[in-house]
Amino acid sequence: MDREELVATQTPLKAKYKEDPSAAVVTLKAEGKLGEGVSCSVQTGRALAEAGLHPATGGDGTQLCSGDMLLEALAACAGVTMKAVATSLEIPLDGGTIRVEGDLDFRGTLAVDKEAPVGFRDIRMNFDLDTTADQEQLATLIKLTERYCVVLQTLKNPPQLSVA
Repeated sequence: MDREELVATQTPLKAKYKEDPSAAVVTLKAEGKLGEGVSCSVQTGRALAEAGLHPATGGDGTQLCSGDMLLEALAACAGVTMKAVATSLEIPLDGGTIRVEGDLDFRGTLAVDKEAPVGFRDIRMNFDLDTTADQEQLATLIKLTERYCVVLQTLKNPPQLSVA
């Protein structure tokens, strides 16, 4: 997709959302089905993903780890967002790699230490890009990727969450 195609696709959507802000609110959904042993299957739209315990919590490593899936979602969202920004601003971007790492202290989730946090305590994202863009273009690309990446912004600014 080049800039003209992207603009042609997004311009009517932007106009619609300006005219009717409620049309821009979309509810995304996910559903998990409890499976064999300690597992849960999630339909991803393309495949069935079966998540289970991470080896650090007793899993055998044959199933996906939900923590890995969160980091993968962040990498995917940042990559798509970056490509859209680069396309829109015509910043040359021939390829690249997004690396996302997160640190977990499994003592928290295993209730070994009540002071240990449950969840990621640090997440780092690094870009290794194949581009001829200058430093100013790269700074803009990264700044706008961070600003418009849905998963990144959700992690930085957690939404109201309810559990029933």
